[in-house]
Order: sequence, then structure tokens, then C-alpha cells
Amino acid sequence: MTARLTGFGSAVPGTGVEQGAMWDGFYARHSGGGRSRERVFHGAGVRRRHLTADPLVEDVSGWTTGQRMRRYAADALPLGKEAVSAALADAGITAEDPGLFAVVSCTGYGTPGIDIRVAADLGVAPDVQRLVIGHMGCYAALPGLGAVSDYVAARGRPAVLLCLELPSLHVQPPTGDMGQVVSHALFGDAAVAVVLEPAPARGPTVVDVVALTDPGTTDHMTWEVTDHGFRMDLSPQVPAVLAKHAAPLVHDLLHRHGLAVSDVDAWAVHPGGPRILDVVEQHLALPADALHASRRVLAERGNCSSATVLLVLEQLRRSARPRSGRPGVVMAFGPGLTLYAALLAG
Repeated sequence: MTARLTGFGSAVPGTGVEQGAMWDGFYARHSGGGRSRERVFHGAGVRRRHLTADPLVEDVSGWTTGQRMRRYAADALPLGKEAVSAALADAGITAEDPGLFAVVSCTGYGTPGIDIRVAADLGVAPDVQRLVIGHMGCYAALPGLGAVSDYVAARGRPAVLLCLELPSLHVQPPTGDMGQVVSHALFGDAAVAVVLEPAPARGPTVVDVVALTDPGTTDHMTWEVTDHGFRMDLSPQVPAVLAKHAAPLVHDLLHRHGLAVSDVDAWAVHPGGPRILDVVEQHLALPADALHASRRVLAERGNCSSATVLLVLEQLRRSARPRSGRPGVVMAFGPGLTLYAALLAG
């Protein structure tokens, strides 16, 4: 039995904030300004983002972690409900049908958590199994997808995966550190839910999921819990590490299913930043438009951590990709450094 992606739903807070306005109205002062920092901020490939904590309205950089977690609990619930409701409606099933509800997040925690609260508010069956995947970072949608698809294939029941991230709650105290300028330039907020059902439902099949962690680069990307929220540290060497591992990982995944890069009809690559997309495009020798959906999501939504690659998949779905009978590849990267890839069949 196989698992198919049959429903998508997404939700974002607010109306979107322009990148230029955020620099002029907050981050120029917050980071100490200067031309080099401004170039980095505007070079992130982001035009606008949706933020539950808009720095032009409120400055949360001095908040304690407790204050940020309370805000996460308040703001995540309506976004999660909206995304899951839309995904269920898109799949044509009711809230009582799923046997598993999985929630992925690295930006907020609490118990009873979003898994329990969203399920209760939507009328999900009380005997639903729940899975919470926390603090894995930007690639976490793919181990989540793997776990949920395995459940669907093994049990023959529908399941829901919700990726819900609010990075805007983790703006750090004022600093001129260039790594923090990069982080503050990239991240946006979003909730994305997908429904998976057993065949013969219509939709892309989850064929395989693979992973690779380079243990020698654990300090290249970190997501540390501090007294002032969660702090992201990024090394400028991240694209070089991805350049080393991305192509072999994808080639191995495709080879084990008798496929080559030229066979792939759709690429959903996590847009961790424009340099990362450039590296993947170059080392896999992809056509110039292959990562258009990833670049568009980065420009219009920013990097929404684990939710981002599902936003890219949702974008591809609107253009009917991958086409019937054709494969698609999903890739995401995060702390570890860890790379994940999934093979879909249209």
C-alpha cells in the first residue's frame, strides 16, 4: 500500500511586510546599520514576509523565552486550525477521518500543545494518534512526511501533517553580528498542512525518503534555546557543504529507483537562501527555471523553516507538477548539517 498527497492547506499571519520597510523602520537601527549589513539584508532574496510579530509594530527582541512561548501558543492555534481545515477540505475528508495527526515545529513548545488544541477545536476523533516533531529545523517536514506516509501505508488510514513555524518571535537583542543580520533578513511565519491517504486516492505518491548528516559540520548551523528566545547561528560555509553532498544524495536516491536527474519533472527545494538554491541548481545541472517555485516562495514568504518546502510543493501543485507518471524530488537542509530528500511519483 502507498501513501498519496491528497490535500494542501496553508495560512500566514498579517498582510505581509515589505523587506525595505523592515530595514528602514527597524533593522537598520537594530543591527547598527552600515552599507555592508544593508547589502546582506537586501541580498537575502526576500521581497516580503508575513510575521506574527511585526517589528514595525512591536519589538519582541527583549522578551524572555517564556513570553515568546506564550505568544506562540496564542498565535499558532488559529493558523494551525486554518491550515488543517483547508487541507481536509481540499482532500474531501472530515476531521474525524485521520488516524494520525503529526505536528512539526521548532519555534514554539508547550503542553497541551498545538497537536492537542488544534485537534480538539476541529473535532478530530479523540482516539487519533498524535506525533510531535520538535527542534529539527528547516528540514523537519521531510522526516515528518516519511513518518506520516509510513503510517498511512501500514495502517491504510488517512493522516495529517502540520508544519507550523513562527520565527518572528525569535528576533534577538540588538547586535551587529552579520550572522544575525542574515537570519533576521530571511525568516517568515507560516503554517502548512498536508493530507495523506492510501491508494487508490489521487495525488503524488511518496515513494522514498533519504537523509544524510555530515557530523563534521555540526557548528555550521545551530538553533540554540537562550533566555531571549531561540538563536540561529549560520556559517558562511553552509553552501559549500551542501555543494559537496546535495548532488550525491539526489543521484543515489534516483539511482535506486532507476531514474536520473533528467527524468525529474518537479523540484521542490527548500529555499534556505539564494546561494543555497544556486548551489543545488549548479551541482545538479538543472534547467534555469527548475527552481522557480522555490525562488518565488523565498521572495514572497521568506524562509519559514519546516513549513517552507511544503509551501514550494503547494506552489508546484498549482501548476500540476509533478505530472502524472513523472517523478518529483523534494529537498531540505538544516542543522547537523543534515540533508533530506524525498522522491514523489505523480
